[in-house]
Amino acid sequence: MDEKETLKAEIKRLNGRATQLKMDLHDLAEDLPIGWENIPDVATQAHSAYQDLIAARARLAALNGD
Repeated sequence: MDEKETLKAEIKRLNGRATQLKMDLHDLAEDLPIGWENIPDVATQAHSAYQDLIAARARLAALNGD
């Protein structure tokens, strides 16, 4: 598998993780005030996941010459 294909697979995995964490935050918001203490942890994980996803997309764009 070449570098672009590997990166595309990583982006797919990262996108799934980020989407799941986004939904976890949504679920926490719907259930408030139950689970309020988990918001900072899930928000930090979501922030990190989206940061990783954006960085991977930028790497792919650089490989594509965009």
